[in-house]
Order: sequence, then C-alpha cells, then structure tokens
Amino acid sequence: MEEKHKRILRRNRVHLVKELDLSDLCDVLLRKDVFTQSMINDIKNCETKRDQARKLVKDLETRGNEAFSAFLEGLRVTGQQNLLELLQKSAPRVHFQPGKSTEAGYLLIQPHPVYIEDAVPKKPRTQPSPPPDEVFKGPEVRPRRDSIQYYKMDARPCGLCLIINNVEFEPKTELSIRKGSNVDCDKLEKRFKSLNFVVEVRTNLKQRQIKSELSALSRKDHSIYDCCVVVILSHGTEVRHNKIRSAGSWIEIDQVSHNRFPGAVYGVDGNHVSVQEITNYLNGQNCPSLQSKPKIFFIQACGGGEKDIGFEVSPDEAKPSIGGDGDQTDAIPFSSSSESLSTSDETDAIPTLPTPSDILVSYSTFPGYVSWRATVSGSWYVEVLDNILEEHAATLDLTTMLTLVNDKVSQNSAKGLYKQMPGSFNFLRKHVYFQTSE
Repeated sequence: MEEKHKRILRRNRVHLVKELDLSDLCDVLLRKDVFTQSMINDIKNCETKRDQARKLVKDLETRGNEAFSAFLEGLRVTGQQNLLELLQKSAPRVHFQPGKSTEAGYLLIQPHPVYIEDAVPKKPRTQPSPPPDEVFKGPEVRPRRDSIQYYKMDARPCGLCLIINNVEFEPKTELSIRKGSNVDCDKLEKRFKSLNFVVEVRTNLKQRQIKSELSALSRKDHSIYDCCVVVILSHGTEVRHNKIRSAGSWIEIDQVSHNRFPGAVYGVDGNHVSVQEITNYLNGQNCPSLQSKPKIFFIQACGGGEKDIGFEVSPDEAKPSIGGDGDQTDAIPFSSSSESLSTSDETDAIPTLPTPSDILVSYSTFPGYVSWRATVSGSWYVEVLDNILEEHAATLDLTTMLTLVNDKVSQNSAKGLYKQMPGSFNFLRKHVYFQTSE
C-alpha cells in the first residue's frame, strides 16, 4: 500500500476501530484476495470487536497497492457509508460502476481510474477526462506476503512495565535530589497502565538493588505477554570500557563495552549500572520467554556532562522554546567526556555480547550530554513523551512517536541557552503499536 493511503488509515484509525462492522466486510476482502483465510481467522480470533477492527486496519497496510481501493469498495457494498465518506474526504476519489452480482449477493464493482483531487483542478462534467499523465496509476503490485510487519500486541495485559525512580541519593555521593522526578514517575505509571501494562514502581534503589530487580524481571514467565517495558529515572553518566595491563595480561576495569548502548545510570549509593548491562538482562539469551518480543527501555538520565548550546537556524525554522531558570540536569560528568565516544568501541568485546534483537532504548539526551529536568513539572523528555503517547498511541507506531518526541524536546531551551536532543538505539524488527482504550 502506498504511504499516502497508509497515512489516511492511521489518521482515521480511531473512527475505524470504533465503528467498523466486520461481519460481512471480512468475506468481501477475502473474495477480493486482500486477505487470506488464515489472516481472516487471526482477525476473528481477537478478543473484542475493537481489537478485530484494529488488527484488520493494521494488516491492511501490508496488503499491496490495490488493498486501499478494495477496502473502500468493501465499505460501500456492506453499507458503511459514513466510514467510506470519511476516508474519501482525504483520499483519491474512487468512482464505481455497477457490476454483476456474486453468488453471495454482493456487487462486483469495477473501479474507474483513480484521480488525485489535490493535484487535478475540478472541471465541469461536460469537459473531457484529465489527460493520461494526470491519472494516478501507482507502481506495479508486488507479490503479497502473509508475514505481518507488526509485533503481536493484543495480550491482556500486554506486558510488564518496571519503573525505577531514583530521587534521593546518599550524602556521600554528593548527588543532588532529583526534584520533579516523582512527577515523571506518576505520569508514566498512569500512562502505561492506560496502555494495558502491569506497572511496578521501585524507588531509591542502590546499584545492587537495580540489578536485583532487573534479574527478577528476567526470571519471570513472560510467555503470556507480548512486550516488556523498563523505565529508569536517575542521575546518569558516560562510562567507558577501560583495561589495564597486569602481569603480562589485560584486566578489564569496566566489564561491559558500550559499542551498542552507551551510558549508565546511578544507584542512590553512587555506583552505576551501564545501559548495556540493563538491556542484557532481557535479551533473548537471558530471558527466553521474551524472545522475538519487543523489549523497550526509556532512560531519563544524562549521558555525560556536556551542555549543548545549539546552532543558529533560519527564521523560518526557529520555533518558540520553553524552559526556565529552574531547570536542572541529571549529569554526573565523566572525566573525559569531551573525548570521542568512539574510543569505547573495543573490538575484542563484541563477540561476547548477544545480538540485541527486538530491543529499543530511548534516551532522553544524546550520549555525552546533559538531560534537563524542571523541578515542578518534571523532565522535558518525560513530559513530552507522555503527551505524545496520550495523543498518538491509538494511531501511530512507537518509532514514529519517538521522532515526534525528538522534535518537540529539541525546541526547548534551558536558561534561554541550552538545548537537548533525545534519541534511540533501535534494534526492533517490526512496528510496535500499543493497546489503547479508544
């Protein structure tokens, strides 16, 4: 299916999920070879009518260039005129001709050429049809495949979500209280509960306690779930893989190379846990019941001590920024944070790490830089992430929503000067669509 047709389906997904009547529509789409019988069975096996409609709309995007027009035809012949008109408002208009009746009583409809209304001026009916170069034909239809490009996300509950919220650090660490972090924690706890996750919150954990909670999470049986989410709110730093020579052999000081997931988060005792180690607890080797399922990590912590002052843009690109004098950072600067991060890429450490398939790590800031947090409203990153999930989780996939988060946070400004750029390390193989209550 073409991207513009996918956007139309996503834009109207809430209405489609609420109002779509699948009783006869599935049979029409089956006869038109849009879906196979096994795909129809998968749709009908979903627990609720809304889940069935949501899966049909998602799967429709994978079914070739004729699927959209066939879907419109299906809406027409099954009497779902309101949805048909809703989609046609922003879609190329499809004109139908009466056709012969099928054995089931439905019309065999032959569509006329499809015209892009935005590209072709409206003309009186007496004028001839547009010239051939204005007729939308689309690329050649590719062979259809039964493989779905979305992770299964219809288990109830969808999965477990662990939130680690470190606010008050031991005096010996000289780490400041993270004012506003409880606001972040409350927001994300409510958000992931609304997305049908079982949420557990742990507060003020030491390094060994962080590891213990992650280890316990990895030992749980996730076979009844479709996803797992870990959120860590803490001070952070940039760490490196260092080695010293002793008695003719190399001894590693930091045991984990960060060639895949840089950075680390602090326990309240001042000892850090690397992001690489955090993700390893849930990879396919250490947590078999999460194999081939999305494992998503959200890290609200600094990636280092550098502050980004941004760069000048043209007036057309400039947007109002927010942020004030009360903004704080979650930075614990690494002593050599100004050095290139690429020096941590130790080739002899790569073979010892499992492949991090089906993992996405979303960082609040670019590796090596500070992450800003307002003492009253919480961190920039979590506030924007929560708003984007609330507004778009029903219609957009996770990676698209994180791009919107990146854009929104990048427009903020701390003390009128400093900027922040979130980002992700994405090893997912498919799209992730969260469950919503629409």
